[in-house]
Amino acid sequence: MSTEANLKENVLHDITHWGLRASIGAIFIVHSLKKFDPSWQEWLTSIGMPPEMQLPIALAEFIGGILLITGVLTRVTGSIFAVILLGAIFHIRWENGFFVSKGGWEWDLAMLAIVLAIVVTGHGRISISHLVKRIPRFLQ
Repeated sequence: MSTEANLKENVLHDITHWGLRASIGAIFIVHSLKKFDPSWQEWLTSIGMPPEMQLPIALAEFIGGILLITGVLTRVTGSIFAVILLGAIFHIRWENGFFVSKGGWEWDLAMLAIVLAIVVTGHGRISISHLVKRIPRFLQ
C-alpha cells in the first residue's frame, strides 16, 4: 500500500501543484509582514491572545510561506498553516458568518482546503525536496 499521493506525470500538474503552494505561501508572507508591526500586539490583546504571540505567529507565517514556495518541509508547514486557518475561522471570524464581504470565514475555508490538499500531496516535483533526495520523507 502506497502512503504517498502522486500527481500524474504531467508538466501542467507539476506547475499547478507548485502554483497552489506558491500562492498560499505568498499570501502568508504578505499577511505576516503586518504582524511584525508592534501595533499588531494591541489587536492580539483585543481578541484575547497574549501579545507575546506576535513574533511566533509572524515568523511562522513568514518562514512557512518561504518553505511552501520552495517546497521544503511542505507537509509540516501545511499542517501548521491548517492550525492557523482553523484558529482564524473559529476564533476570529466565526461570529461574522460565512461571507467574506461581512468579515466572514469563506476565504479562510478555501485556503484551508488548499493547504490540506498540499499536506496530502506533499512537496511535488517542482521543489527543493524533490531535487535533494536526502531529506527524510516525514519532513518533506
